[in-house]
Amino acid sequence: MNRIKRGDTVEVITGESRGERGAVRIVLPKEGRVVISGVNLVKRHQKPTGRVRTQAGIIEFEAPLRLSNVALVCPRCNQRTKVAFRIDGEGKKSRLCKRCGEPID
Repeated sequence: MNRIKRGDTVEVITGESRGERGAVRIVLPKEGRVVISGVNLVKRHQKPTGRVRTQAGIIEFEAPLRLSNVALVCPRCNQRTKVAFRIDGEGKKSRLCKRCGEPID
C-alpha cells in the first residue's frame, strides 16, 4: 500500500513550489513521482509535428515531483503529517495520521 494515493491532498515541503497544496492527479510509483494539480507548472515550446494533430505553441502543464518532496495533509487535523499503517482484525491494511491518530481512508 502506498503512502500517497490519487485524490489525496498533499503539501510541497521543498523546492520552488514549497508550501503549495494541491490534490494528487497521478501517482507514478515505479518512478517515485507524483503529479499535483496546480503545482510545479512548467512551459514547453512545441512545434507542430507532421500530419499528426498536436497542440503547437507554448504549452503549460504540471510536471511530476519526487514523492520525497511532498507530505500528505491529514483531512481531519489539516496539517501535513507522516503516514502510519495499521492492520485490523480482518487483515485489512489502513493508513493513519501520525499527528492525530485518525484513519485517513
